[in-house]
Amino acid sequence: MRMRSSFAIYLAGLLVVMSLAIPGFAGDKKSSGQQTFSGIVSDSMCGAKHMMPGDPVACAHGCLKQGSKYALVVGDKVYTLETSDKSAADELDKLIGKQAKVGGTANGDTIQVSSVSGV
Repeated sequence: MRMRSSFAIYLAGLLVVMSLAIPGFAGDKKSSGQQTFSGIVSDSMCGAKHMMPGDPVACAHGCLKQGSKYALVVGDKVYTLETSDKSAADELDKLIGKQAKVGGTANGDTIQVSSVSGV
């Protein structure tokens, strides 16, 4: 009987250690490799709901001038877009308020952009 309870305690401890380790591995895999995301181009301040009355495109341009970053709204999720490529930024600018495909590497709520195209 004592051997069974020791084994049960060992097994419970092992399960606790494993449950703590698994989220750590999942957290390390936030960067999921190259993917393609489809959504609406916006800005990171407003996301899907533009705060300025009127034209959402004008609102996004205003927010970008104030330091906001480009964003991609995919369903209920808003990804901030990071790019140092001038042509990708120019393409994002043309596509504000429109559907786009963005290729890149996701890390949490941020996508490091490698390509942009309209849909």
